[in-house]
Amino acid sequence: MTAIKSRAALKMDVSIIIVNWNTCDVLRNCLVSIYENTKDIEFEVIVIDNMSSDNSVSMIKATFPQVKLIENSENRGFATANNQAITAAKGRYILLLNSDTVILDNAISKTIRFADNHPEAAVAGCRVLNPDRTLQPTCFAFPSVLNLFLWTTCLSRLFPKNRFLGREHMMWWNRDNVKEVDVVTGCFMLIRHAAIEATGLLDERYFIYGEETDWCYRFKQAGWKIMFTPDADIIHLGGASTIQVSLKMTLEYINSMLFFFKKHKSRLSYTLACLLLSICLFSRVPFWLVRAACSKKVRTTSMQRAKNCTVGACRALFGVLAR
Repeated sequence: MTAIKSRAALKMDVSIIIVNWNTCDVLRNCLVSIYENTKDIEFEVIVIDNMSSDNSVSMIKATFPQVKLIENSENRGFATANNQAITAAKGRYILLLNSDTVILDNAISKTIRFADNHPEAAVAGCRVLNPDRTLQPTCFAFPSVLNLFLWTTCLSRLFPKNRFLGREHMMWWNRDNVKEVDVVTGCFMLIRHAAIEATGLLDERYFIYGEETDWCYRFKQAGWKIMFTPDADIIHLGGASTIQVSLKMTLEYINSMLFFFKKHKSRLSYTLACLLLSICLFSRVPFWLVRAACSKKVRTTSMQRAKNCTVGACRALFGVLAR
């Protein structure tokens, strides 16, 4: 793997990295918002295109010639593509930014200012809003057998505001104060270059989902903090790339979750996670089959979901990971 630049080679405040796959229109809006709402800092924008079939590449070349564009000949996934850019980045901070985000009111500069004031933080995140400006509950706790049990039994969704039952996604917290958290969501994730240099790049065995959780876990294991600031806001549309292959993403999410348990937790925890996920997924198969039988309109999608639940349950039950 290509070496990370040494701190002596860093010449600017932040390298803004965007991985793109067929999100031309939202990517354009994201780039406009960066250049219009990022003041008082020196920055570069690096876009890694994972072999888009839309007009993303031509749009960037025609409209944003200042963007550093990396064109991949295949979809290399989120972690690998980000690592490509990180190894070429010149910023003392790295900002992982989704293409379906909109930067508001100098949010990047504000988050950098916060990180400068908290040198113990490897990662800093800001407030994330839905398009209607309601709060999007980013930041969450590390996966655990207890958190997985609360999710598979739907207790976390039935009682999201309860501090214990809703503990994983911290729905009881209004994101209105500075807080140390476990995980900052990867749609806007500011990482200190020195922490990357000390801890390493993203684990490329994650294709999509789980890579930021794994990274935050490794940063914490190395003694760094993961911090949240309410002083900066962005808008996140959500799922612009993954919605295009949403059914496949169900299996990717299961793979990533189980891989995290296998990599970081005990054998018992991994086994329990496999059992919980398999029971949860198997229990959903009858629902999708009944729905397919009752409605021609959603028959194809429902049958595909039933298939995905079955495949995912089998993978979980036997601990079969495509890694």
